[in-house]
Amino acid sequence: MTDELQALKSDVARLLNTTSEGIFDASKNRADALADQIKAALDELGETLSEQEGHVANIISDRPITSLASAFALGVVVGFMLRRH
Repeated sequence: MTDELQALKSDVARLLNTTSEGIFDASKNRADALADQIKAALDELGETLSEQEGHVANIISDRPITSLASAFALGVVVGFMLRRH
């Protein structure tokens, strides 16, 4: 009976060890896949921002006075909002 319990104990220990390694590997694979998705999304965001930066630069260079007046008005509004709180 003692031998059978020892064998069962070693089998359970081996099973738990194998399961924990499998869980670790699965978690690592999922984390790597998620990291790849995040990198792809950040690359796409970087490209979009680069395109929009050029578009905004063109708008500002085409209408410098309007851009300056808009920036000033936005600064005044933000200043009033911050002063109230």
